[in-house]
Amino acid sequence: MKRKPTFSRRRLIGGAGTSITALGAATLSTGLAGSLAAPAVRAESRFEWKMVTSWPVDAPGPGTTAARLARRITEGSGGRLTVKVFGAGELVPAFEVFDAVSSGTAELGHTASLFWAGKMAIAPIFTTAPFGLLPEGHNAWIAYGGGQALWDELYGPFGVKPYLAGNSGFQMAGWYRRKIEGLEDLKGLKIRAAGLGGEILRRLGAAPVVIPPGEIFTALKTGTIDAAEFLGPWSDTALGLNKAAPYYYWPGFDKPNGSAEALVNAKALAALPAELRSLVETACEAENARGLAEADWYNAQSLQGLEAGGTTLLRFPEPVLQAAKREAEGVMDTVAAKDPLYGRILESWRAARTASIAWGRVSRHALLDAQLAS
Repeated sequence: MKRKPTFSRRRLIGGAGTSITALGAATLSTGLAGSLAAPAVRAESRFEWKMVTSWPVDAPGPGTTAARLARRITEGSGGRLTVKVFGAGELVPAFEVFDAVSSGTAELGHTASLFWAGKMAIAPIFTTAPFGLLPEGHNAWIAYGGGQALWDELYGPFGVKPYLAGNSGFQMAGWYRRKIEGLEDLKGLKIRAAGLGGEILRRLGAAPVVIPPGEIFTALKTGTIDAAEFLGPWSDTALGLNKAAPYYYWPGFDKPNGSAEALVNAKALAALPAELRSLVETACEAENARGLAEADWYNAQSLQGLEAGGTTLLRFPEPVLQAAKREAEGVMDTVAAKDPLYGRILESWRAARTASIAWGRVSRHALLDAQLAS
């Protein structure tokens, strides 16, 4: 197996204040008496931004994406815009990233929209939604299907500009301390589940709870919870979840995509010169592509390691999957009914999903079926 990269603690890139560039001085002779002209000077502004994240620093997956994004901006700007990264809990708690960016406590955040359901019930759809878009379809919806404009409209009143900035890919369904053989086994099950998938599990009789990523292992290991979903094999094993529960379930119907978001304080963004605003956007776009490639590669490597190490991989029983699918549309409809904007977002998302499924039936899904055929 190819050795995975190791990631050091964040680099704190210094540099503050405003530098003055002397453009030169000229001594002008009039033929009568020499006079000294004042030097022409131009102030080149420099900016220091704080990035707060919902992840432990350098945590494989979203943590490494956040660190790379900060480097892309800092290095791409030649040091004119430096970004210092703060992991979850270092400046603000994991679930207060949105508020920190909105208030200006931090200029930049790296997180996931599924954490903001209590603030905006439809927000999780911009990370993922049950039985929904896969990563490439989600990216297409945001870039070309009107998703970005709707996302901007949703976050705009909070003074926050969102960008796609990383993707952990297709998710697994999670780690369980005991086997799930039918719907009855979900009754009363305490499971860490974020986003709209948690509501589906609640409707099926489970007791979903939201726990910050850095606290999942302890809760699962000690039995405070019975099961936990986070991301995919790479990030999950980095948290040690394979040492906290023996059964690893698939497919991740609740989170078929894993879009991370960069949140930018709108006033801080507007204060940048045009070229630096453009740099922030292109850095997010580049990291969105790089993060997905990285996740796909290391998830595959980590899954092989888990199987070789004795982890028991299990498919959810078909009655559980079908029941979850039946509940999914009702969950989405309930959320959309809360606000006209939510309804427009869901309508747009569903149109994108319909188109993606139709194309996928004769492209990716057809090929995968052929690949898996015996």
